Amino acid sequence: MDLVLNRADYVQVGVTSQKTMKLLPASRHRATQKVVIGDNDGVVMCFGMKKGETVTVFKTLPGLKIERLELGGVLNTPQEKIFVAAGSEIRGFTKRGKQFLSFETNLTESIKAMHISGSDLFLSANYIYNHYCDCKDQHYYLSGDKINDVICLPVERVPRITPVLACQDRVLRVLQGSDVMYEIEIPGPPTVLELYNGNGGNSGEDILFGTSDGKLGLIQITASKPIHKWEIRNEKKRGGVLCIDSFDIVGDGVKDLLVGRDDGIVEVYSFDNANEPVLRYDQVLSESVTSIQGGCVGKDGYDEIVVATYSGWVTGLTTEPIHKESGPGEEVKINQEMQNKISSLRSELEHLQCKVLQERENYQKSSQSSKAKSAVPSFSINDKFTLNKDDASYSLVLEVQTAIDNVLIQSDVPIDLLDVDKNSAVVSFSSCDSEIRSIEGQYGTLQAYVTPRIQPKSCQVRQYQIKPLSLHQRTHFIDHGRPMNTLTLTGQFSFAEVHSWVVFCLPEVPEKPPAGECVTFYFQNTFLDTQLESVYRKGEGVFKSDNISTISILKDVLSKEATKRKINLNISYEINEVSVKHTLKLIHPKLEYQLLLAKKVQLIDALKELQVHEGNTNFLIPEYRCILEEADHLQEEYKKQPAHLERLYGMITDLFIDKFKFKGTNVKTKVPLLLEILDSYDQNALIAFFDAA
Repeated sequence: MDLVLNRADYVQVGVTSQKTMKLLPASRHRATQKVVIGDNDGVVMCFGMKKGETVTVFKTLPGLKIERLELGGVLNTPQEKIFVAAGSEIRGFTKRGKQFLSFETNLTESIKAMHISGSDLFLSANYIYNHYCDCKDQHYYLSGDKINDVICLPVERVPRITPVLACQDRVLRVLQGSDVMYEIEIPGPPTVLELYNGNGGNSGEDILFGTSDGKLGLIQITASKPIHKWEIRNEKKRGGVLCIDSFDIVGDGVKDLLVGRDDGIVEVYSFDNANEPVLRYDQVLSESVTSIQGGCVGKDGYDEIVVATYSGWVTGLTTEPIHKESGPGEEVKINQEMQNKISSLRSELEHLQCKVLQERENYQKSSQSSKAKSAVPSFSINDKFTLNKDDASYSLVLEVQTAIDNVLIQSDVPIDLLDVDKNSAVVSFSSCDSEIRSIEGQYGTLQAYVTPRIQPKSCQVRQYQIKPLSLHQRTHFIDHGRPMNTLTLTGQFSFAEVHSWVVFCLPEVPEKPPAGECVTFYFQNTFLDTQLESVYRKGEGVFKSDNISTISILKDVLSKEATKRKINLNISYEINEVSVKHTLKLIHPKLEYQLLLAKKVQLIDALKELQVHEGNTNFLIPEYRCILEEADHLQEEYKKQPAHLERLYGMITDLFIDKFKFKGTNVKTKVPLLLEILDSYDQNALIAFFDAA
């Protein structure tokens, strides 16, 4: 049975943050529920629906931005008390809107994540986690990387308090008191955690996670070790996961998995006989989904998925059918309720139009006055600049609370701009788009000038750093058996200084120096699959990579940064000749594929002419017939990565120059000969050229 859901927009509040909307518990099974939502203006609003109209239960005055909203109450009773986190304060409201709690925490940063269980309150700022019981401090933990979410196993079902932190370094940290009990490595930076089925599943220990690169997974948090149950890879390259809920929207007695993503996609996963998730339904909204809940809001007896979006829309995807009564003449009869609604909307629209005209006249009059003052309108931008592992490109996603007029992209670094299916912009002047590909070793700043469609015209600038080793991504482990080149730095520098250099060179490194005297980070190049090990402490830094070019880039950039700070560095290096052949072998399948793709695309036009001339393709060899059959797919793939071959040529050229640079030899005059060898590519001939030069 196909799942059919119809969209209904309920209300719009201010811009919302992640996990700031909840449905209050229903008074009886499938009865309508109240919706409570907090926005960036600091307003908490609770409303319900009555005869298709929004009825406000309560609405607070504006204040600090609402970062999180959770429901709580006495354990094993309906969770209908409303808790919001704003700044470093927690406020509590009854379902009628009466404030019963104002708790100023001792956190020096704004609260970013919150979980409530009975009298226990679990909070995290960017790097700090705190556990309170009855508003009294219990436990504390300082994380080495940013904390994106926090949750605790249900204490009424599991005989221990077990908080879990979702950290940016692709790790879930399971705590016991103020200490880490164990760490769970996951395949992407986790953005959201939820209890499976809303209660932790059969064991009470099951936790769902979603990542910023769009993956989903289920892990059982036992007292001794984690059990990975399943994982959904993001094969369709959809957006990052911002919110998750469990609710039986299909109506088969088993709770489904509801997922909201930052590219506006809402998904429903059902579970098969093996308890594996299967995508059952998806719907694309025009903006990122910040909160998602299953329940009943619009009408008694009709289940729905309620979502809150970035710009503040609360929307229902309901199972209620759209009724149309048609008579013999096929004229649609509109019932009285619908007629009243249309009449109300018309009068509201007329009132708004009059108000706009009046305000426009007032503005024109005031602008002509000698005392006129013009204020720049403020608007909120939601942006995301992330590295895609699959094709070694960066996605720049810009979302504004109002319609965007234009976006100007400016970069002081050479970049390739790639077209993507998701893009809805009309591009002028260049094939500019939201996906960007840079070249390692060249670093600088990418700037986006965002102009919304509002008056008076104004613009906001966002800056994004393109780092020297921009195509590297953090990983949990590397292959120590590879032939490695080593760069060693020693000198009178502090731990904080060497950490700041690593932050400057590489993505996904926490801004603050981690705790301890020494730190080790592992990285993988998303384009070539080469690896990098970084170990540093006060006065010493050791960097190992199986790619000489990575070591060369680090040597140049780190010495430049140290010179800026007037720090004397002693630089030594050990070059492993075997690593060059190893890197060329890693490049080989990619280069061979791209050369073959380019060759096939060049043949398409000629083969099509032959096909037209002969009237059929029977005379062609199977290989050529296959090219014609796949012509559209081949051309599309070639168009998507126009500079792929040039990038590979550039990397091989850099490898050649860097190999001999460490020997003190300048081989730039031999580059034309190298390019000739690449044009008639043969792996053995290329390796022989590297050895002989």
